[in-house]
Amino acid sequence: MQIGRTLLAATALSLAVPAYAQDDRIDALERQLAAQQQRIEQLEALVTKQADLLQQVTAPAPTAPSATPTLSAPATGSTPPASPQLAAAAPATDGAFRIPGLDVSGDMRVRQEWNFVDGRDRSRTAVRARLRATYAVSDKFSVGTQIATGDPDDPNSTDVTLGNFVDDFAVALDQAWIRYHSGGLTAYAGKFPQIFQRTDMLWDSDVSPQGVAAAYSAGLGGGAKLDARGIYFVIDEAAVARDSDMLGGQLALTSPLGSDFKAGLTGSYYHYRLGSAAGADAGDFRGNLLSAGRYLSDFHLIEGIGTLGWVGPSERWPVAFTADYVRNLGAAVSGDTAFNLELAAGRTAQPGDFRIAYNFSEVEVDSVLAAFSHDNIDLSTNYRLHGLGLSYVPASNLQLDLLWYHYRPLDALYAGSLQPSDWLDRVRLAFMVSF
Repeated sequence: MQIGRTLLAATALSLAVPAYAQDDRIDALERQLAAQQQRIEQLEALVTKQADLLQQVTAPAPTAPSATPTLSAPATGSTPPASPQLAAAAPATDGAFRIPGLDVSGDMRVRQEWNFVDGRDRSRTAVRARLRATYAVSDKFSVGTQIATGDPDDPNSTDVTLGNFVDDFAVALDQAWIRYHSGGLTAYAGKFPQIFQRTDMLWDSDVSPQGVAAAYSAGLGGGAKLDARGIYFVIDEAAVARDSDMLGGQLALTSPLGSDFKAGLTGSYYHYRLGSAAGADAGDFRGNLLSAGRYLSDFHLIEGIGTLGWVGPSERWPVAFTADYVRNLGAAVSGDTAFNLELAAGRTAQPGDFRIAYNFSEVEVDSVLAAFSHDNIDLSTNYRLHGLGLSYVPASNLQLDLLWYHYRPLDALYAGSLQPSDWLDRVRLAFMVSF
C-alpha cells in the first residue's frame, strides 16, 4: 500500500510540473506580447513623426552652398569661346523628396565634331556626363564630390569618343573635397573646383586642382570688391625625388563705372616646381618643349586679366570684353608669351537666351603649362587662333552650342609635321542637358 501511495504521488508530481512550466511560458508570452505592443505603439508614434518631418522637408527650402566657391569677381571669357554654362535650373517639382543640406546636380553633353585638315578630314561624336553632390555638414562646413566620364589620366578632358566597338565608358572620381565657409572666407582641402578667375588659355575648365586653397572677398564700398585667392597644388608626389607642386596667388579688383559699366583687374602668379615627372604621361607634357624626358623650361607664370562689362541694350544682351596676358618668367626659349582677347554679347541664363562670342589668341610654345591648358584644338601651345561661338537656350536646363575654331601653328620652328602657313578648322555642335 505504501508503495502504491508513493507511485501515485510521483505520478501526480510528474503531471503537475509540466502544468507549472506551461503557466510560466504563458506568463512569458504575455510579457513578450505586452513588450511587442509597447514597441508597436512606439513605432506608430515614430512613423507619425517621420510623416510630419517629410511634410516639412518636401516644402521649398534653401539649397546648400553650390560646389563652386562664391567669389565676387565676374566670370571671364575663355579661349576659345567659353565652355557652355548651365542654363538656369527649373523650379523643383512640388512634392519632390529632399534631404536637408544635400544638393545634387549634374549634366550630360553630346557633341558632334568635324575637323578639316588637308588630306585627313575627320569627324567624331563625344559624350560627357557628370554628377556632383554637396552636403552641408553644418552652417560652415560642407563636403562635396563629383564623378565624371573620361580618361582618369587626362586632367583637362572628361569627354569620351564614341566607338571602340561599343566599349563601356570609363568613369572616375573627379572631385572630393571639404569646404569651410565663413563670412568672406572660403577654404578647400582635397580635390576641388578651380577657385581662380581665369580663361581657358591657362586653365581648362575641366581641371580640378588638388591640395588646399582659400579665397577671401571683401567689399570696399561703392560697389567695389577685392578678392584674394591662394593655392598649394600637389601635382606629382614622388617617393624619392622632390615632389612636383605649385604655389599660386591672385588678387582681383572689380568696381562699377557708373550705372551701366563694370570693370575688373586681376593679377596672378603661379610658381611651378616640377621636381618629379614620374607620374606624367604624354597627355601631361602635350605641347611644351622637352629635354631628356623632362620639361625644358621652368614655369613661373605671371598673368593679368582685364574685364569691362556693359549692361547692354537690354538685360538679355549684356556685353563683355576680356583681355588675358601671360608671360613665363622661367622659359628657356624666347617663346614665353601668350594673350587672348574676347568680345561677347548675350547670356545663357533663361529660355530664349542667345550668346555670341569671338576671340583671338596667340600662345607661344612655353608660355603656359600645356598639361592644364585647354584642349579645344589639336595644338595646346604654339598656335594662332580665331574662335567664334554661338549658344542658345531653347528651354530650361537645355543648351545648344555651335563653335568654330580657325587656327594654325604660330612658330614654324615648333610646328612639327604641320605646315605653318596652313590654316586648320574645327567645328563643334553640342547639346547639353543639366539638372
